[in-house]
Amino acid sequence: MSSHGTIDTPWLPRASCSASCVAADPARASRPTIVAARTTLRVLCAVLIFTAVPLLAIPMPGRSRVQRVYCRLMLRCLGVRITLSGGPIRNLSGVLVVSGHVSWVDVFVIGSVLPGSFVARADLADWPVLGVVTRLMRIIPIDRANLRRLPDVVRTVADRLRAGHTVVAFPEGTTWCGVGYGSFRPAMFQGAIDAGRPVQPLRLSYHHRDGAASTVPAFIGDDSLLTSIRRVITAQRTVAHVRVQSLQLPTGHRRDLALRCEAEVRGTGGPEAARRHSAGGHALVA
Repeated sequence: MSSHGTIDTPWLPRASCSASCVAADPARASRPTIVAARTTLRVLCAVLIFTAVPLLAIPMPGRSRVQRVYCRLMLRCLGVRITLSGGPIRNLSGVLVVSGHVSWVDVFVIGSVLPGSFVARADLADWPVLGVVTRLMRIIPIDRANLRRLPDVVRTVADRLRAGHTVVAFPEGTTWCGVGYGSFRPAMFQGAIDAGRPVQPLRLSYHHRDGAASTVPAFIGDDSLLTSIRRVITAQRTVAHVRVQSLQLPTGHRRDLALRCEAEVRGTGGPEAARRHSAGGHALVA
């Protein structure tokens, strides 16, 4: 999911984001006593909610609803609120969900809106805490250092879509700070084309309580998971905004489909604009 400890490859490049992209919550330093009390409460709440994670693995009617509720509760414990806008969320069988990739928080944000199986780096299952959650969410592992296995991943995505499951992928291939971003890689879109299933782009952004863009959730550069969690949980409030964009049919070449979806995610209005914005995404603003 992130660029930590990876090797640059044509499919999974390293983002140019660094620690300089991440700005602290401006409200954090002003009231240390309140911050400490709020952080303690959030940690206790998150630990309590985490003990219920085995529920995500139980086959049951309404399992998707359980996953949505669980993810929303976990986000509230972390101090993250969600706002939703855009088109309706269609109750379709077999849809590929794509968005930009900023943080491990994305898993809970998207899981609270359109729960499904995530395409994620293979070693994520070995991470503390988050690894348990992603295993129960039936991640589709991708080995970032072995591109020869990429066709197997695409086939798995297509098989899940044909079976009527929702699959979530981050086509940038790595995390960015949320202000800068990378271009969408086309490989995962081949799974949607092979399965003949539509793609649902989501525009995901993070904000401070006052509405200003926030890079607090960004998981980039030399961040450790613990450092990133601490930054999120000590912020006064983070607002994750999800905008549901136009559903894209699996027509044309996978590169064209990737460009169309990128244009929807960026709000740039078309494939050519998406190409221009992707090229300029490396010029970051903190």
